[in-house]
Amino acid sequence: MNSDTHVSNRWSSRYAYVLAATGAAVGLGNIWKFPYIMGENGGGAFVFVYLLCVLFIGIPIMMAEVVIGKRGRSTPANAVALVAKESGHSSHWSIIGSMGVLAGFLILSFYIVIAGWAAAYVFYAGSGEFSAAAADPATNAEVIGNLFGDLVSSIPKLLAWTTITMAAVIYVISKGVKGGLETAVTYLMPALFILLVGIMLYSAVVGDFAAAFSFMFDIDFSKLTIEGVLVALGHAFFTLSLASGVMMVYGAYLPEGVSIAKTSIMIAIADTVVALIAGLAIYPIVFAHGLEPSAGPGLLFQSLPIAFGSMPMGDFFGTLFFIMILFAAFTSAIALLEASAAYLEERQKLSRVKAAIIAGVVIWIFSLGTVFSLAGTEWAQINFGFMGDNIFAMFDYLTTNILMPLGGLLISIFAGWVMKSDVVKKEFNLAQWQFTLVMVLLRYIAPLGILFVFANSVGILDFIKQST
Repeated sequence: MNSDTHVSNRWSSRYAYVLAATGAAVGLGNIWKFPYIMGENGGGAFVFVYLLCVLFIGIPIMMAEVVIGKRGRSTPANAVALVAKESGHSSHWSIIGSMGVLAGFLILSFYIVIAGWAAAYVFYAGSGEFSAAAADPATNAEVIGNLFGDLVSSIPKLLAWTTITMAAVIYVISKGVKGGLETAVTYLMPALFILLVGIMLYSAVVGDFAAAFSFMFDIDFSKLTIEGVLVALGHAFFTLSLASGVMMVYGAYLPEGVSIAKTSIMIAIADTVVALIAGLAIYPIVFAHGLEPSAGPGLLFQSLPIAFGSMPMGDFFGTLFFIMILFAAFTSAIALLEASAAYLEERQKLSRVKAAIIAGVVIWIFSLGTVFSLAGTEWAQINFGFMGDNIFAMFDYLTTNILMPLGGLLISIFAGWVMKSDVVKKEFNLAQWQFTLVMVLLRYIAPLGILFVFANSVGILDFIKQST
């Protein structure tokens, strides 16, 4: 089947693939979301559960997605259909791939707006806004708060930063896999790691590193709730860019002879290390300045700029910090656009440039829903019931709580039960006991874990609690 290829693109090496896939996985979820959900859910105990979830659920599902893409050598829907037919099953299983591309498309429509915030904050930090606000300690927090409030409530500002960021993403994707994706991650990912480690070292010098380390790694299970376990499981699943079409597309470009198991483990480790280093870069500053570690999304865009403004060389390191945030967001954004652009290139027979532009422009149009929702305009404040009270909230809920868990569940079932076992074993290239372990995880553990996350996210667990 591998000889009947449908995509001619390949990564030039295992290193290029690992960098690209790590870039897809490492995003705002690691540097923006992980530190604050860790703060909200008890620190070290949450980290411990999160690591177990990555190991026993995240990695097996990533391996499953990559093996489907590599075996099908096509865009997600086609790849699943081809592999299903090879195994003697209906091509209707292609719905798994279609759901992934749709999820990635909708995620990018609001993710690109948040990436635009990071681009704006590079400008704010570089122009001295943080230190200027810190000149008067009495109004520092209010000025920084207004800076963020003015950004997210201004349609022109949001449109400008979103458009600039989207245009850059389209440009990279238009250059193709090797000339665009591979070249971008070859420079951006090492730069991101260097920036992250540099900021962690700076934070250790000027902040309270001991308090941060204790908070993150002292395990106290009394601080961990059942809700916290489910949050850890959900985040472990979503931080690896699973069920968004990305890993299937990247798997389709995988050269022969590259170990799916080893590279999946490498990617998961790199993704987790980035999340932990991000915590060690952020929390020393948080504790040294008496900020709230569970401050939520505002931690990155409101609390930390207050601290940077009053720190030695705060403007410089604040600028580097938000450049790092932008790099992380950008590498994920190009991965998400690649899934949609590859679909148009293959299905509609468009050139790479046309596919990138059309996919990017359509996603930009959808991003207007998030822009106008954040700015509070009336037409975007449509109430979608339990899915949210505006378009942004609805897209977020639909992708995070429905499409991705459902997609992940179907991927684990497909690889565990539908694909021929000998085909999966050949592609995984593992020892018998290792293969047996992975199949147990795919067939039983991962589906059960995802069902718990899904039941919690759509309110089924709350309903059961209330009923009893």
